[in-house]
Amino acid sequence: MNLQYRIDLLVRLGEYILSDNEAWQEAKEKAAYENGWFIPAFTTLATKNIANYYLQKDILQNWAANYDLPPYQAHPKTVGIVMAGNIPLVGFHDLLCVFIAGHQAKIKTSSKDDVLIRHLVSKLAEWNAEVEAAIQYAVMLKTCDAYIATGSNNSAGYFDYYFGKYPHIIRRNRTSVALLDGNETIEDLEKLADDVYQYFGLGCRNVTKIFVPEGYDFVPLLEAFKKYDYLADHHKYKNNFDYNLAIHILNKKYYMSRPSLLLVENESFFSPISQLNYSFYQPPFDVNILINNPQIQAIVGKGYLPFGQSQCPAIDNYADGVDTLAFVSRL
Repeated sequence: MNLQYRIDLLVRLGEYILSDNEAWQEAKEKAAYENGWFIPAFTTLATKNIANYYLQKDILQNWAANYDLPPYQAHPKTVGIVMAGNIPLVGFHDLLCVFIAGHQAKIKTSSKDDVLIRHLVSKLAEWNAEVEAAIQYAVMLKTCDAYIATGSNNSAGYFDYYFGKYPHIIRRNRTSVALLDGNETIEDLEKLADDVYQYFGLGCRNVTKIFVPEGYDFVPLLEAFKKYDYLADHHKYKNNFDYNLAIHILNKKYYMSRPSLLLVENESFFSPISQLNYSFYQPPFDVNILINNPQIQAIVGKGYLPFGQSQCPAIDNYADGVDTLAFVSRL
């Protein structure tokens, strides 16, 4: 497959994702059955974002042109990909980078997100049998020329041990934050709710901490967040909410709440499921403490990433700021 053919194949996949194809709908239902966090609304959101922001012909052509990819990959390498499973198809972008560069991908899927990726790869293979050789699966990733691995801080230590002597990208825990100045509109705050709640807050691009000026009025923020109160009916999410609420009550700790969220003053960038941390600041805020922090994936706020856009990264907005396509194209 030459580069243009691979692009055309990916464009066809994007059209398939946006379709009402019965097999595709069944695959999404099966994914929800096997992972209770993959509710239809969030799976549809993730897959539509992939189709709209990645798998469009002009986007793919411009992206590939920026890296001067050759029409044919004369010396394809095998790239092992360890995929995470926190949100639907979270590992797709890594696969996309390897595939567009003309290399061979050997994938270790997450047990939490196995159905969707296998279904989409099977469609590519159905349209062109060469995909079966270009994208393979493995329980143990051995004899690869390079590795891309995404996991927790704990698993990253194992990845370093096993993959450290090869060209590699190893990703650790990251999260996102929002910087508010108190002049946000209701529309801004409702969009911020998307950044906080989508995918139940499980993604590295989810806002888990907000910074607000001293004397900030939280009432409009809590009112704007009511659009996601329906998540309180989700049993897995509700269990987390009840547990965290009980901890704060037992510890006699101050908190604010909606039926679907606890708002707690806490210095940590990371918050448990169903909780949003906040800290006060005295203007002006020194944003360098966020920009230079390796724990921060994205900053949401005026002058930074627009409210409501944290889960809509462009195709060249790479995780951890490491250019994945440049990495694989240099192999």
